Amino acid sequence: MSAPRRRLPRLPRLARRGLLHLSLLVLSLLWLVPSLGLLVTSLRPRPDIASSGFWTALVSPALTLQNYREVLGAQGMVDGFVNSLLITVPSTLLPVLIAAPAAYAFAWLRFPGRDWLFLMVIALMVVPLQMTFVPVLRLLNVMGLTRSFAGLWLAHTAFGLPFAIFLLRGFFALLPAELLEAARLDGASDLEILVKVVLPLSVPALGSLTILQFLAVWNDLLMALVFIQSPEAMPLTVRLSQMISTYGTEWHLLSAGAFVLMIVPLIVFFSLQRYFVQGLLAGAVK
Repeated sequence: MSAPRRRLPRLPRLARRGLLHLSLLVLSLLWLVPSLGLLVTSLRPRPDIASSGFWTALVSPALTLQNYREVLGAQGMVDGFVNSLLITVPSTLLPVLIAAPAAYAFAWLRFPGRDWLFLMVIALMVVPLQMTFVPVLRLLNVMGLTRSFAGLWLAHTAFGLPFAIFLLRGFFALLPAELLEAARLDGASDLEILVKVVLPLSVPALGSLTILQFLAVWNDLLMALVFIQSPEAMPLTVRLSQMISTYGTEWHLLSAGAFVLMIVPLIVFFSLQRYFVQGLLAGAVK
């Protein structure tokens, strides 16, 4: 009789965990339905898309890669994909490289006006980007940077720095002070402490910031339209918007183009997913 009595308290706990896992599974499936529909639609012939929903292809699949051939063969699409990479990679690395030493200074260095400066950084996060487009565009025009990627690199870096500093500063401040004091006692400078102690311990936060910045820049359309005045330098988002105006009802081509735009962010997210989750939970754990 004792063994069944010991198992009885575990049954409600297992039932709650099973219900939780089932709920998460259902929510995940519902979240994936639009992406799955887009993928299946991009692989279906045009007549099938016009005559039936994407779910019919799951029962009797009739798939083709012709839609992707037409999209990638369209004028400027491949160049737009390359331009997106050339814009996104530097616009992701620059804010991380600049925000890391700034966040370390706000977290562990003492200097006059530190708290007020950090408050100004936080205040910049609430300024609408649209309010800054005209002065920033005039400045880039004066510098002659509107017909190259450099202007967009600087714009994305400037707009991404407040959040990057805020995120990294919060993580850096949670690191044990004993580690930094031990490094100082060993004669390490602040730069050495940042590079050899803080950054290796902050990989989850750096991974989270990299994912968020990469997705924001890769999916950007408005800033590319405003700050790039050279048709040859337009990214994939602009090319896709132009394709929408050209192929307004060609759903097989539009879905294929949209999925091409999603491929790289999906690869980046799933590659750094472990660090992303750790970075989001680090503050709660510590």
